[in-house]
Amino acid sequence: MFFVARKLRCHSGLTLIEMVISLAILAVLAAAVIPMTEVTVQRTKELELRRALRTIRTALDEYKADYDKAVAAKKITISIDESGYPEDLQALVEGSDWGGLYEVKRKYLRRIPRDPFDENDEGWGLRSYADEADSTVWGGRDVYDVYSQSDKTGLDGTPYNSW
Repeated sequence: MFFVARKLRCHSGLTLIEMVISLAILAVLAAAVIPMTEVTVQRTKELELRRALRTIRTALDEYKADYDKAVAAKKITISIDESGYPEDLQALVEGSDWGGLYEVKRKYLRRIPRDPFDENDEGWGLRSYADEADSTVWGGRDVYDVYSQSDKTGLDGTPYNSW
């Protein structure tokens, strides 16, 4: 009995070599996983950016379609310099009844989505209907399109501000 207890006591712990090898294996695994998590975080932000751009652009198109319906139904009067797009993004949140075209105000967004790559809290870049397609200066008359103001480049090699 004494011999069995003594034998168990000798082999119950880990040697220093086993510990060093285990730590080396863990370090190699951690070094492989960290870059993959950084790419996953960037890919998630890119998906969020695409979703936000699609949401805002769809709301802008719906706003314009309702404007055209209200003009066709002669519910509102238009002026020569109006394009039918909202004056700012907040108009998509506040909505409009289009001169009685709808019984209640039609709202296009609950809130303005956030740009996931906006680190300086600059907000979305805006383009007016009269602006060039790749303009980075807003004409200020209406909001025809939005873009990210980030200078970063996506995983596919295109800059986020060109999406």
